[in-house]
Amino acid sequence: MKKSLVAITIIGTILNANPYTQKDRIVDMQTMSAAMQDIQNGFFYNNFDMIKEGTAKLSNTIEKIKPPLEEVEEEDIMTRYTNNKVQMTNRIKKNINKKTQDILERFKDGDPKQAMQAFTKITKQCMECHTQLRKW
Repeated sequence: MKKSLVAITIIGTILNANPYTQKDRIVDMQTMSAAMQDIQNGFFYNNFDMIKEGTAKLSNTIEKIKPPLEEVEEEDIMTRYTNNKVQMTNRIKKNINKKTQDILERFKDGDPKQAMQAFTKITKQCMECHTQLRKW
């Protein structure tokens, strides 16, 4: 009886799991764009709370970003190898998370110039993704 319940629970979980889609990615990109704007406004208004909220929103959203299901399940091994989207996405996510922490630390320590440089590096990571992975 217990095995049946466990099996039903596992099957139900698998069937209800929603894959990450292109639509999900678009919503997350819009959220990240708003977060970057919040951070930038925090710099303009010298408002640490705005920067803190923007970096938190950016960090939380970047964790959800991943290649859509069709990219992950690419059948052709050579295409998957040449695209290398999963590994590149993970590297960019890691770099952005590190730079959000740099922004908070630098701004809190009274060094807004270094915080702004970290913000610029995040923007460079965004552009790297869009030019290399999204083929802009």
